[in-house]
Amino acid sequence: MKVWNPIGNPKFETLSYLPPLTDDHIIKEIRYMLQNGWIPAIEFDPSGVVYRENNSGPGYYDGRYWTMWKLPLFGCTDASQVLREINECKASYPGCFIRVLGFDNVKQVQCMSFIVHKP
Repeated sequence: MKVWNPIGNPKFETLSYLPPLTDDHIIKEIRYMLQNGWIPAIEFDPSGVVYRENNSGPGYYDGRYWTMWKLPLFGCTDASQVLREINECKASYPGCFIRVLGFDNVKQVQCMSFIVHKP
């Protein structure tokens, strides 16, 4: 079996090795997120990768933090609402990578993250 070709193929989130996710696949992932009580948030970034440009010191990387699309969807119980926000973000920033995050507000950690759009 051939391994992942790293040349010109940067790795992203957990599901980045799969073909692009359909809306049905995205809805299923978001439902899983909501069933676990996690708060969905949408982020976008033009490059989508971690890189070093501004500092070469240890532990510093550019691109770790993406721009948040609106506020997290606190109190959201419907996966289709998150999908509508994803589609709005795609329409506003078609040349950007877009990912969905799931935050656990009790443990105060990010529990889930996956790419939903690659330009």
